[in-house]
Amino acid sequence: MRVLFRKTDPEAVLPSYAHPGDAGMDVRSVEDCVIPPGGRRLVHTGLVMILPPDAEAQVRPRSGLALKHGVTVLNTPGTIDSGYRGEVGVILANFGDEPFAVEKGMKVAQIVVAPVVQAEIAETFDDGPATERGAGGFGSTGRI
Repeated sequence: MRVLFRKTDPEAVLPSYAHPGDAGMDVRSVEDCVIPPGGRRLVHTGLVMILPPDAEAQVRPRSGLALKHGVTVLNTPGTIDSGYRGEVGVILANFGDEPFAVEKGMKVAQIVVAPVVQAEIAETFDDGPATERGAGGFGSTGRI
């Protein structure tokens, strides 16, 4: 699958896979900023992503930032739809105890591209065939 990117900032870096077989490509910040403990901020990437019509991109946290600093992507996974043509932004949240400094060029998230299947929507007036699970949820299969 071919995914195109357009730079909106001359210092933007195209996303890349760190290792063969990686599912996520690293995306970098084009700005310096500080996120205080308990704070959140939209971090700019300087990139517009052009996806094929049957694909989406998911913006996901980087495990190292989460483990070492308590920093994560707030709306994970953030979805980039194929029709979106604005700048890719990353909403970072700092759940750590110290202010977190985002530096220009820093890897702030990863993007996973995935195929999209749109469901055919239809209304029904019954519950459908019975199943063993039924309406059980929220811990119904055992201890949480």
